[in-house]
Amino acid sequence: MLSWAVTFLIIAIIAGVLGFGGIASTSAGIAQVLFVIFLVLFLASLLFGVVRGRRPPV
Repeated sequence: MLSWAVTFLIIAIIAGVLGFGGIASTSAGIAQVLFVIFLVLFLASLLFGVVRGRRPPV
């Protein structure tokens, strides 16, 4: 999921440099949404791991 967010961020940066404003803003919006979803899922898995009493792998 994080790799998709980074991919859309790179697409947004390249499109912005080339002057494609609509594509850049759309890609940046998608990257933001994917990053927020990644953070929520990461925090949920961290919370469930703590509740179950397991230590995260090192």
